[in-house]
Amino acid sequence: MAGNWKMNKTILEATNFTKALKNSTNDVTDVDILIFPPFTALYAVNNEIKNSNINMGAQNIFWELKGAFTGEISPLMIKDIGCSYVLIGHSERRQYFGETNETVNKKIKIAMEVGLIPIVCIGETLKERKDNNTFNTIEKQVKECLMGLSTEQATSLVVAYEPVWAIGTGKTATPEQAQEVHSFIRKVYKKIYNSAADKIRILYGGSVNPNNVSELMNQSDIDGGLVGGASLEMESFEKLVKYLK
Repeated sequence: MAGNWKMNKTILEATNFTKALKNSTNDVTDVDILIFPPFTALYAVNNEIKNSNINMGAQNIFWELKGAFTGEISPLMIKDIGCSYVLIGHSERRQYFGETNETVNKKIKIAMEVGLIPIVCIGETLKERKDNNTFNTIEKQVKECLMGLSTEQATSLVVAYEPVWAIGTGKTATPEQAQEVHSFIRKVYKKIYNSAADKIRILYGGSVNPNNVSELMNQSDIDGGLVGGASLEMESFEKLVKYLK
């Protein structure tokens, strides 16, 4: 269960939340817990999660290790500060900051070069769904984002399916709609990487909340959730982490 905090939480807010999360979930062994704080809070949060069952990731990286790229963050810096994961290609990065399948591919490769685990975001817009282009869009994203990866690399990353029309809108794909796309992603994987399709973890992202989490996670091809708004409040995120109980 991964919580993407986006552009929220000061250092104090982030550390207070992390302390509370650590205390309330220290007995959880059947769910991997992952949080994505803003860059400014990564160091402080890393200090809080040491010797706990909580993992930490960054919300973005640049595709070079170092250089004259003002305002960008190197994957080496992210690794150095304590991250083990990184979000790549989130729909908001695509929508507002020009992220493309090509840049996603470059970021995946550089992340893996330094030992970070990418969570690669894909998903269709409302127009693409209405035009019956969901599967074409998803297949194109998988093929172009993962271009040039070995089977081993393709197996070690995580895919997050985010129907763009359901992010931050309160709308959620029905469990059946989500399962249909997750199953399709696995089929595309099967064509390219064979056995990796059975090992890859595919998360659902799109207004996951305590009311719909169990039904979504009960689908055969949904392996977890990438949570936005519901990860910002302790009460709701704790319920998501403990949805099996």
